[in-house]
Amino acid sequence: MKAVTWQSTESLEVSEVPDPRIEEPTDAIVRVTSTAICGSDLHLYGVLSPYLHPGDVLGHEAMGIVEEVGPETGDLRVGDRVVVPFNISCGHCWMCQRGLQSQCETTQVTSQGKGAALFGYTDLYGSVPGGQAEYLRVPQAQYGPIRIPETGPDERWLYLSDILPTGWQAARYADVTDGDTVLVIGLGPVGQMAARSAALQGAERVIGVDLVDERLVMAAAHGAETIDTRTVDDLPSAVMEATGGRGADRVIDAVGMEAHGNPLAEKVIGLTARAPKALARKAVETIGIDRLAVLHASIDSVRRGGTISLSGVYGGMADPMPLMTMFDKQVTMRMGQANVRRWSDELLEIVGRDGDVLDLEGLATHHVPLTDAPEAYRTFRDKEDGCIKVVMQP
Repeated sequence: MKAVTWQSTESLEVSEVPDPRIEEPTDAIVRVTSTAICGSDLHLYGVLSPYLHPGDVLGHEAMGIVEEVGPETGDLRVGDRVVVPFNISCGHCWMCQRGLQSQCETTQVTSQGKGAALFGYTDLYGSVPGGQAEYLRVPQAQYGPIRIPETGPDERWLYLSDILPTGWQAARYADVTDGDTVLVIGLGPVGQMAARSAALQGAERVIGVDLVDERLVMAAAHGAETIDTRTVDDLPSAVMEATGGRGADRVIDAVGMEAHGNPLAEKVIGLTARAPKALARKAVETIGIDRLAVLHASIDSVRRGGTISLSGVYGGMADPMPLMTMFDKQVTMRMGQANVRRWSDELLEIVGRDGDVLDLEGLATHHVPLTDAPEAYRTFRDKEDGCIKVVMQP
């Protein structure tokens, strides 16, 4: 089959790889009908390249039709139309029973000290072949795949794999309540979902922050006020002015470790990614840093007693944090990979409503065949051609 494979730093290929097969009784094989490029896939281009190997199959946002099932996949049937959550969870362990599917104790990558295995996401998360391919082996298929209606375009359902539950959890973790002002920093796909989720969860005002025209326009079209960071000298000051000097009740950081704003950190991260693999891994695991401009701006922009929710991925082990400010302001901070199946029933009902209330079908700006993946990655990374979200068809 054809699949998107990592070859080296900033180099991908669409390669012929062996078709997946049933390896465990709880496996299923899904014929992929749509798959997407996620913002966190871009970390594989550079920061996390020391944990990849030539030929690794990428991708963790996929949906399709069940082609084959193992003997212990419950009531999953051949022919079912499913969305595949990006984290692989069993549904019955201590963590899953408590809604922490991203920490599933059955699939935890204990050798790396990490949580649940992820599709297409490096040695750190189990080296499970990903969904940017014609077919996908789905472990723990008795629980993971989300069965969806046979009707409706793929894009109404595809984002249940990751970015919609990630945005929804970001708002839930921010404790959004009726009447809140919610600041969303970063208006990529997850930021767009977080902004729409916050509004649906009761926020009175949603303020979206970015520096890309198309992202700002999209957020505004869905009811957000916007701040273009190219037009303000200091983001926290602009937020304070917009909120009468108090700050935002809730702040969602939808950017993460590759934020703009720290050229020195960017160079250090780039050098680490290109170092010999053993040295690079040691550096990441002991002295790794992130670009923290957005996280620090979040701390300065939230009101006293407010909540910050991190949905952007961070990977540093030696990040300096302004603990005096955080303590003095009595800030609550929550974070982590989305627990996709925790939210899937709730979100299925919302996504299935008439009218596409979250405008999921309007999110993707680029639709390409799987064979165009390397160029699509570059376009998405470089924010060219108005690219906000890429969906690929095998």
